[in-house]
Amino acid sequence: MQRAVGPRRGGEDNVASVDAGYRESGGMWETHLDHERGSVGTGEAMGQMRIGAVEVDRAVEWYGPLRTVGDMFPGSPEDVWRDNADWLSPDFWNPVTGRYNGAVQTWVLRGGGRTILVDTGVGNDRDRPQAPALDHLATDFLDRLAAAGVRPSDVDVVVNTHIHYDHVGWNTHLDGGTWTPTFPNATYLVPRADYDYFHPANAHRMRPPRTDDERARFEGIRLVFADSIEPVERSGQLRLWENEHRVDETIRLEAAPGHTPGSSVLWVESAHSCGVFVGDLLHSPVQILHPEVACTFDLDADQARVSRRRVLDRAASMRATVFPGHFGGAGAASIVAAALPDGFTIAGWAPFPAPPRVR
Repeated sequence: MQRAVGPRRGGEDNVASVDAGYRESGGMWETHLDHERGSVGTGEAMGQMRIGAVEVDRAVEWYGPLRTVGDMFPGSPEDVWRDNADWLSPDFWNPVTGRYNGAVQTWVLRGGGRTILVDTGVGNDRDRPQAPALDHLATDFLDRLAAAGVRPSDVDVVVNTHIHYDHVGWNTHLDGGTWTPTFPNATYLVPRADYDYFHPANAHRMRPPRTDDERARFEGIRLVFADSIEPVERSGQLRLWENEHRVDETIRLEAAPGHTPGSSVLWVESAHSCGVFVGDLLHSPVQILHPEVACTFDLDADQARVSRRRVLDRAASMRATVFPGHFGGAGAASIVAAALPDGFTIAGWAPFPAPPRVR
């Protein structure tokens, strides 16, 4: 069964190991840790790296255990978890409980005079009956953004890779009992395919739920739309896009459907370096080793597999950083094609320190 290198913690040793991993795989990432930032939010240190001229930061809203991996990744080989337990645990999987450990986080990009947020987490004060662990959160997420040097008024672009509750929440905040855009100067980029599919007026067009869990999630999307999408549309800040959208000369959005109809990835190409922010194309490093492994939240698992394979193929060929939406641990990794024909190997981990668990 395929194995990969394990994640390392933040610090000087981590930077050295990542740089070595990049050199070994022919990568060209410039990485460093910013030791001046200290603790953030609940105490995690902020790491930082660059993709060419684009600076990347990570702001973690929540990190902890969710479903068992059997529920989260039905049909995934049991031995792939067991054979890689030495590095999947504890950051990505608890072998004692069998539960998946996941992060809810925002990636912060700065370059070309712009500040861009990729996905905005769950948000505070949300009615989320479909996700009890994340219902009515009350975090200091905006303080964590501030620790990364970002005030709400600084943000120029918000990218929602897709419309799910854990990717659009901080689009808005409660102000006097009214949901109001959190980032007043930002353009919010949302894939039209998701907007059309999840719009409450089109609920009759959604495919029927296959399980009680899906029924709860499908019913919950109207709450997400009401508190996180419609207020941005009313403010005139919403911009819908299709197929491909270029943010600037170095940053480009590309459709990667399957998880949702409008799921997308964001490519950053600068100064001979490359990174791709993949949203929920990946939920676990196991899907890098075995791209055929589906997530239970994929609306169209077969289409998601096609998108995952296509994006990972390109990422490996370009020696790109892969930044998933929910990886704990170091958060992002470089990959190379594996000796086996169907998977990839993790060549090195990004220099971000692992966040602390919330419980």
